[in-house]
Amino acid sequence: MGRIRNGIGIALLAGAVAFGASGCGGTASATSAKGTDAPVANGGNPSVSAKASPSASPSPTHPAGPPVQLDSIYPLSGETVGVAQPISIVFTHSVAASAHKAVEQALKVTTSVPMTGAWHWFGDRRVDWRPQNYWPSGTKVSVDADLNNVGDGNGRWGTKDYHHSFTVGADIESKVSVPGHWMKVYKNGSLIKTMPIDAGSPQFPSWDGTMAVIDKQAEVRMTSCSVGISCDKSSPNYYDITLPNDVHLTQSGTYVHYSTGDPYPGHSYGSHGCVHLSLSDSKWFYDLSQPGDPVTITGSPRGNVSGDNGYAAFTLSWSDWLSGSAAGALPTTVG
Repeated sequence: MGRIRNGIGIALLAGAVAFGASGCGGTASATSAKGTDAPVANGGNPSVSAKASPSASPSPTHPAGPPVQLDSIYPLSGETVGVAQPISIVFTHSVAASAHKAVEQALKVTTSVPMTGAWHWFGDRRVDWRPQNYWPSGTKVSVDADLNNVGDGNGRWGTKDYHHSFTVGADIESKVSVPGHWMKVYKNGSLIKTMPIDAGSPQFPSWDGTMAVIDKQAEVRMTSCSVGISCDKSSPNYYDITLPNDVHLTQSGTYVHYSTGDPYPGHSYGSHGCVHLSLSDSKWFYDLSQPGDPVTITGSPRGNVSGDNGYAAFTLSWSDWLSGSAAGALPTTVG
């Protein structure tokens, strides 16, 4: 299904989520951070801004020029997120590859327990940080973007510092088997529920990979036109429907939710790319989910989701993650 908004893709509106291609994907795909096509989750609350508050900084010592600024930092300060949530920073303007290492070194991650992580560039505006493995539940995290006097390689220089801090919440992990038609949910490593599911059809398959929950909404209007499936009302693949209990997984439109067209899942490939649960199971999963919880889908013919299609950092292997970093793996500051 496809969530209806203006256009296809993501726009940053004061740091809020504005997803256009959202709801089972179809032929729509996510883009890396170019222009305004970069995800910033806020739990579905458009009144909450992901923009960082800069601190005061001394007079610059670099040549005069336009400033390096951040469009957004996620997670939000004070937020609690799941164990697969990366730190995601989006710049207002492109950062040259020659400046990537200096910028990464200016982005300091402090954690309450020691761990190793790295930054990874998606395009020239978005850079995400993840630990080598999932965050330990209960970890306190802060990110300090000390960009004062740091150049972007394109004539801009940082004039501000930014600070965000957040907490890693309960360890809720879900695994979906497309051919097995099941979803298993684990809490702190223990299986707490197994549910029947239907995933994407052979014509409209689901993404494989690990996707961190972006946000959730009690109801979402889904349209086939918004995700590039069909705008023709006479097409058998046309739909325009509002569905409940929607847990959002990808920028291109993957959800875990209930579908009135597939009320008793567990036996077929009944969706346009989403994961269908029964009404009672979808409500249970909706109530349990928090942003950053990993949902791993396997067995679909579509292939792995890209790491920047929402927050799918842990779909990438550690070696592939490091290939997008200029500074490489570094231990966090413990504090």
